[in-house]
Amino acid sequence: HVQLVESGGDSVEAGGSLRLSCVVSGYFSKRCMAWFRQAPGKERQGVAAIVTGAHNKYYAGSANGRFTISQDNAKSTIYLQIDSLKPEDTAMYYCAARRVDGCSIFLTFADWGQGTQVTVS
Repeated sequence: HVQLVESGGDSVEAGGSLRLSCVVSGYFSKRCMAWFRQAPGKERQGVAAIVTGAHNKYYAGSANGRFTISQDNAKSTIYLQIDSLKPEDTAMYYCAARRVDGCSIFLTFADWGQGTQVTVS
């Protein structure tokens, strides 16, 4: 298991951008890392996933090109860039990790961070 700490959430105006960070404590390589979000009163939704140490990236169909997942192996950190923010992007954003026996936002993730809040007005 790994520990995950998210940061970077903020209150921003529509049209702006944010970059969320997820620092991973523990073994970083060869993991499936993903970003999820959950808005008040709604189910948790997968946004994007990435295989650490590789170039494999996966996005939800609803990502619409506004979300970009990336990694910095030297910093053991996963990022989620969100551009052209919309009010409907308001949610708690969570980072999650699982072993790389498959990598998809539709799989079960073992480790979760505490979340970082994004509010768009």
